[in-house]
Amino acid sequence: MNQPFGTGPAPALPPLIDGELRLENAAIDRTFRWLLREGRHQPTSGELLQGFCRELTEGGFPLMRAFLAKPTLHPQIASIAYRWSRTEPKVEAFTREHDIWQSEQYLRSPMALIYAGEESMIRRRLFGPGLRLDFPILEDLLAEGGTDYAIFGLRRGDGKPMAVVSIATDAPGGFSDEQFTGFQSLLSLLSLIVEAIETRLTAKSLLEIYLGADAGRRVMGGLIRRGESVTIAAAIWQCDLRDFTSMSNQLPRDEVLAILNDYFDAVTRPVLARGGEILKFIGDSVLAIFPMKDDLDRDEKCRTALTAAEEALEAMRDVNELRASAGKAPLGVGIGLHAGSVSYGNIGSQTRLDFTVIGPAVNLAARITGLCRPLNQRLLASKAFASPCGSKLVPLGHYPLHGFDQPQEVFGLPEE
Repeated sequence: MNQPFGTGPAPALPPLIDGELRLENAAIDRTFRWLLREGRHQPTSGELLQGFCRELTEGGFPLMRAFLAKPTLHPQIASIAYRWSRTEPKVEAFTREHDIWQSEQYLRSPMALIYAGEESMIRRRLFGPGLRLDFPILEDLLAEGGTDYAIFGLRRGDGKPMAVVSIATDAPGGFSDEQFTGFQSLLSLLSLIVEAIETRLTAKSLLEIYLGADAGRRVMGGLIRRGESVTIAAAIWQCDLRDFTSMSNQLPRDEVLAILNDYFDAVTRPVLARGGEILKFIGDSVLAIFPMKDDLDRDEKCRTALTAAEEALEAMRDVNELRASAGKAPLGVGIGLHAGSVSYGNIGSQTRLDFTVIGPAVNLAARITGLCRPLNQRLLASKAFASPCGSKLVPLGHYPLHGFDQPQEVFGLPEE
């Protein structure tokens, strides 16, 4: 078996000419230089593939099609791939969900052999008496006039599979030995750059998934020390699932998890769609904020947060209709809304931090959420939140709340 690219001893460097590295093939030399100077600055592997193919073809390399694909660490997306074609030189990006790994499309592809470690490179010449069309992609390329195809495994520094890259040509006779060997000489550098780009994007993606988009950007930007925070104004949005404790005690684990996933999906989707930040899931509770840019933005963010809350309640109605059709009990929720200043940043121990919001405004939002059940309301808001919302919220009276000296006035939806 060939040594996987990106593992083993480093390849020999090209000879020094005039004090610089130079490769004998002009297209390969040109592309090698571009990778060194510009490759790691590309925002995604798609832009990397775009520039990589541009340098090759403008240097005279007979490229008809190129493909770069890699697995991802994402809850919905299993892999992302980029395809370059000479006839449509703008790179096309497409994603696959996690069921792709069990699909006939993947299992019959050469990628499956590469990722399984059975091969590090597969090449098929698409002409002559030894023609082998053992992968569906080869039939497609042959129909387009392809004469040669090769796919290579790119591996991380630790030797684990990271990505695949494939090339095809329609040049008579396929790739020459010089062209093929020259392309292989680029793969170690290409592996390093793809790994750098994808490590950066994976870190960004995971931070956004687990912390939220804005919090993730702040952490990536350097807000990482314990106690570091900023004071921001925000509409605070909290939602609880009623009777969750009794459900979790009585129902099978898988059914409890399915309930939580349906509930979280229903109530958080409107928040994200309206520009809110989901900060955390605490058991059956959701904490989110709608940051305010300035005083002029305050009223708009309160109204936006209220719209998201109404849409979340509507989504829960849809969930309960499906549950009713299956003979299951409905799910009840309570949403608490408040507006005020919060400390937004890192708290925790020396070795484990949480990026969240704290302060009296957060505490008040939590207390208002807890008041939903005794008042038999699905949504309650503070006076500070309700003021910009006009007739969409009506006063329900003043109520004592634990931790607050004075009774707080709360507001609810008119129809309830």
